[in-house]
Amino acid sequence: MKWENNRESDQIEDRRDSPGGFGGGPRLGGGRGIGLGTIVVALVAGWIFGINPLTILGALEGGGLPAPAPVEAPAARTGTPGDDMGRFVAAVLGGTEDAWDGIFRAAGAQYQKPRLVLFRGATPTACGTGQAAMGPFYCPGDQKVYIDLSFYDTLRRQLGAPGDFAQAYVIAHEVGHHVQNLMGITDQMERQRARLSQREYNALSVRLELQADCFAGIWAHHNHQSGNVIEPGDVEEALNAAAAIGDDALQRQSQGHVVPDSFTHGTSEQRQRWFRTGLDTGDVRACDTFKTARL
Repeated sequence: MKWENNRESDQIEDRRDSPGGFGGGPRLGGGRGIGLGTIVVALVAGWIFGINPLTILGALEGGGLPAPAPVEAPAARTGTPGDDMGRFVAAVLGGTEDAWDGIFRAAGAQYQKPRLVLFRGATPTACGTGQAAMGPFYCPGDQKVYIDLSFYDTLRRQLGAPGDFAQAYVIAHEVGHHVQNLMGITDQMERQRARLSQREYNALSVRLELQADCFAGIWAHHNHQSGNVIEPGDVEEALNAAAAIGDDALQRQSQGHVVPDSFTHGTSEQRQRWFRTGLDTGDVRACDTFKTARL
C-alpha cells in the first residue's frame, strides 16, 4: 500500500505515553458491559472489528447524534505522531477523511471528522473503559475511533492476516461505523433493541457490521482513485483479514463448531463480499445491507 501518498490527518490523539492509558483521568464505565465483552473475548471476538461492546449495552440514547458524555481525557499529544506506525495510522485516517468528505459534499452535506485515539492497555472513553482486548472500536458517544496498535500483532500472528492494507482496512471499517453514526443508522438500530429478541438483534447487528465492511470498501475505491494507493496484493490482504474475522471462522477456531444465531458480524464470505461491493462500486447506495434479501 502506498500510504505515503495520503495526506496525514491531524485528528490523532496519542495516549500511548500515558501511564496505563489513563493519565490523570478517571476510569469511566467501570464494569459496564463486561458480560458481553467477556463473551466476545471467549469467542476470540475481542479481536473482531466492530462497535465497542459497551456501546451496545446502552451508550446510545435518544435521537440524532449522541451528545458526548463528559470525559476527562488522559494527557495526550494531538496532531500527527512522529513514529512510523503513528504516521501510517494518520495517513490512513487522512485517506478516509478525504474520501468521505468528497462523498458527503456530493450529497450536499458536511462530513464531521472523527478523532482517532492511540492507546496502550486501557483508556477512558464516553462509552466506558476501552481495553485492548476489545480490539479496535468506535464510540458514538465521543465520535472517536480507539485502537491499541498491538492488535496488529494479533491480526498478523494469531489470525493470519498480515499486511499494511489489512491494517488500513481495520481503521476504515471503524470509520465506517462513524459514517453510520453521522447518517443516523446506528441510532435507528439501537431504537430497535428493546423490541427484538437477542437472536433478532444479532441478525440486525450483522447487517450493521457488513455495511461498515462495505463502507471500508468505498474508502479503498475512492482512496485509490485519488491517490493510487493500492498495490498488487493489497486487496487480497483486506479480503484475507475479512475472512479471518468472520463469525464462522472465529467460532470454529475457538469452540470447534458454528452457531449461526449468535453471529453478530457476519460470515467470512459475507464480510469479503460486502467489502468487495464497496470497493467495486464506490457507491453508498450499493451498501444498503438493511434492505437486501441476500446478505
